[in-house]
Amino acid sequence: MVACVLILISGTHIRAARGLLGWTQRDLAKKAKVALGTIRRMEELKAAGNARAETLIKVTIVLEKAGVEFLDDGRPGVRLRDSRC
Repeated sequence: MVACVLILISGTHIRAARGLLGWTQRDLAKKAKVALGTIRRMEELKAAGNARAETLIKVTIVLEKAGVEFLDDGRPGVRLRDSRC
C-alpha cells in the first residue's frame, strides 16, 4: 500500500519553487497554461488553495515535472530533486 501525504501549497511555495528554477511568473504561467494574472494572485495569497483546484493542480504538476519537491516535514518548504538519481 502506498501512503499519500497531502501538502497544502501556499503562494510562498509557488514563489520559492519558481526561484529555485529561475523562472519568471510569465514562464510558469506559459508552462502551466494559465493566465499570468492567475499566477500573480496565487503568489499573493498565503493559501494558494484559494485558487481553483484545477489551476493549482496544473501549476503543481508543472513545477514537480521541472524537479521541484514540496516538503512537509515539520518545516514546509521546497527543494530541487537530486538530478543524480
